[in-house]
Amino acid sequence: MKRSQFLAAAGAAAVAVALAGCTGGAPTASSASGDGKSVSYLIGQPDTPEQLAGIKANMKTFERESGITVDLQVVPNSSARTLVQTRLRSGKGPDVFGYDTGPGFAGVLAKAGLLYDLTDHVKTADWGIYDWAKPAVTFDGKFYGIPDQIEQVGLYYNKDLFEQYGLEAPTTMAALETAAKKIEAEGKIPFAAGNKEGWEGGHMLSMALASQVGASAMGELIAGDSSWDSDGVKSALSTWAGFQKAGWLPPSPNGITYDNSNALFYSGRAAMNPTGTWLIQTLKDAVKFDVGFVNFPAPSGDAVATTGLGAGTFMSSSSKNTAAALKLMDYLAGDSHGEWELQRYLIPAHPVEGGTSDDPLFQQVVEDTASYAETGAGTGANIDVSATDVFNKAMWDGMQGIVGGTKTPDQVAASLQAAAEKSK
Repeated sequence: MKRSQFLAAAGAAAVAVALAGCTGGAPTASSASGDGKSVSYLIGQPDTPEQLAGIKANMKTFERESGITVDLQVVPNSSARTLVQTRLRSGKGPDVFGYDTGPGFAGVLAKAGLLYDLTDHVKTADWGIYDWAKPAVTFDGKFYGIPDQIEQVGLYYNKDLFEQYGLEAPTTMAALETAAKKIEAEGKIPFAAGNKEGWEGGHMLSMALASQVGASAMGELIAGDSSWDSDGVKSALSTWAGFQKAGWLPPSPNGITYDNSNALFYSGRAAMNPTGTWLIQTLKDAVKFDVGFVNFPAPSGDAVATTGLGAGTFMSSSSKNTAAALKLMDYLAGDSHGEWELQRYLIPAHPVEGGTSDDPLFQQVVEDTASYAETGAGTGANIDVSATDVFNKAMWDGMQGIVGGTKTPDQVAASLQAAAEKSK
């Protein structure tokens, strides 16, 4: 959720313009330089002072273990993208920094020669990144960063309410539709689906599309190898259009903010909430009922998980402190930091032994994430972290039309394909 808001504020087109004319090649790990005693690390402003204090404490741990001093630089999220671009172009750092993953974001920096090429380093580094997460930081066959903070989008549901109404968990489309009908008949809202900001609708489409067409076909859509103006996309759009026509969404979803839609679920007025796993920590204190989380069901067969990355960490190709920067990267991709993340409801993009929160819902999601990697079954993608701002704008506008009842699936599918062609 946080990432999507950031993307809406500063999209890939702006990045491309800012980097126009940049040239240069990223060095390899063999050119590591500096005295190995200091490194600068730039991050966006965390949501709370407590989160920032935790990050600072984590960097102190790294300093004690490595003997390297970290110059932690915290900047407002609204200006982080522009600041990183400007400083990388000037060759003045930061050495290590957080940035959005995917070809439309970090990929643009890599193409401009502004990212450090980690391909050789990861051959010997013990990072253990999940194979399905690697493409988000791999461009033109080269590996450039650490994918991090796995997020999954799907359906939360009120287990107590489902039990009260004698309903099965919504793991199949039949069970989901049966539940929605019963919940509406009882005077409650089946889905807390607010969409005022627009990006929420992108997540709704992502989860429905993954189970509609499967992980492989969804990957082809995002890569531009197949058409968005296709039956599978139209069917996923039709799912939400059907929910809207049936009266299973709140009245006027496009007038309801993300926070207010969550409040409908917290209060028990809505029985299901289509959103992401970043909400789990908040749920722990916000609700007094038992909560379940499932992948959005498929029309038939098994549901397909829908995942994305909430963050990525990269190095500057012009860093003068690459030796220290590589050690920081090793730490950020290692078990110690991974355990630290899990205790804070963040999911690393690599397996971690121990350290999981005692929250059973979070444990379930972490275990599911590991199982996707182990089985190689593949996951669908949270579209907005892989697409350009041109496509995301069309998707967000289109889904507002779907849940508002003002656009048809055919119209939205055509607009998505037009946006995909513009993004090439």
